[in-house]
Amino acid sequence: MRIQLDPIETDSVLPAHADVVVIGGGIIGTSCALALAEKGVSVVLCEKGAIGGEQSGRNWGWCRAMGRDPAELPLAIESLRLWRGMNARVGAETGFRQAGTIYLADTQRELAGHEAWLAHARRFQLDSRLLAADEIETVLPGARRRWAGALHTPSDGRAEPGKASPAIAAAARRAGATVLTGCAVRGIETAGGAVAAVVTEHGRIACNAAVLAGGAWSRLFCGNLDIDLPQLKVLSSVLRTTQVDGPETAAGASDFSFRKRLDGGYTVARRNISISQIVPDSFRLFADFAPALRTSWHELRLRIGRSFIDEWRVPRRWQLDSVTPFEQVRVLDPVPTRSLVDEGLANLRRAFPIFEGVQIAGSWAGLIDTTPDAVPVIGQLDALPGFFLATGFSGHGFGIGPAAGQLTADLVRGTAPLVDPRPFAPSRFARLRRRIGTGQTATPP
Repeated sequence: MRIQLDPIETDSVLPAHADVVVIGGGIIGTSCALALAEKGVSVVLCEKGAIGGEQSGRNWGWCRAMGRDPAELPLAIESLRLWRGMNARVGAETGFRQAGTIYLADTQRELAGHEAWLAHARRFQLDSRLLAADEIETVLPGARRRWAGALHTPSDGRAEPGKASPAIAAAARRAGATVLTGCAVRGIETAGGAVAAVVTEHGRIACNAAVLAGGAWSRLFCGNLDIDLPQLKVLSSVLRTTQVDGPETAAGASDFSFRKRLDGGYTVARRNISISQIVPDSFRLFADFAPALRTSWHELRLRIGRSFIDEWRVPRRWQLDSVTPFEQVRVLDPVPTRSLVDEGLANLRRAFPIFEGVQIAGSWAGLIDTTPDAVPVIGQLDALPGFFLATGFSGHGFGIGPAAGQLTADLVRGTAPLVDPRPFAPSRFARLRRRIGTGQTATPP
């Protein structure tokens, strides 16, 4: 594995029953499990690999409200509130620091786009504001490059992906949750048309509800239940640098991004470029994603290669007593795209001379779970009572993870939701309004 994760103690005994089973040990799943356990709910968290081992441990580490889709802003604001108290809540270091974020605009057109977004910031009383070109130096000193202006939000922050999910999972365990790693969930059993149990590779757990927080694996898991989740994967490559005394504020320009790390280095990426691997699902879901593709095509580099064949060979159906794809591949650990890694660092060095001497200390890639509207799916599936989705975070999951997990827990418990859940409802997608079939994988054997 190319990333560094804090180790935690987990459980070894599979409970026979629980109120809720959470499937997936990333930032969403761990946050949901913690929120449930703190309320006295019996919860089991099942992770097929390592806690935070996939995108939750591979992202940029930004925790921001700035620039969010209006639908996500309430979640982002609540998440920042939770992030600020997270170290105390979990009794461990998550790396959160409120150091602000800044978007650097090359052109007046980009700046106008940031200005238009400020209408949303004012609605929620955020401290975001535009900076003139000469004001940027007060936030990011020492730049060689000249920008037209910037959007700055001092109340935003950053955290450490390799620390946060493990720390939250450990806190959930102390609060009473059972945390299992190396424990893939194979599927769901139903009774009377509702969730009755989850079946893992190690046995069955009877439960009243199951939460799927499976990230890039969610569509495959849902497919075995005759649930057609519209979700694709995007490959993002990231690097970390050696130590350098530089800015605390996380910054995004048109062609690079960076944020300070606790180890003294920086996490750096080539901003606004990701790899979209052409796979069989690209064709199955083309109509769903075509509208978004028309507006974001310039940010994607399409690739077709071995991943097409690999995904073509992955079984889309299996019996619950059979080995599943989740056991065959425990952790998605793709090779980073070296050209993008090098490009991002080169652009950063040209813009800020302070980075000219840094070296690459490591690099990695992750697969981002995306939806057609780039807004997550959070809520109970109407066709399968007791089955809740918390997926499709489209690269925003780490920052809004604490509140997204809390919202999911609220919906599972049937209590007043943290924020209005309607923008995230599964039913907004026609594919998720279809009736579930009667295949044997959706019913008890």
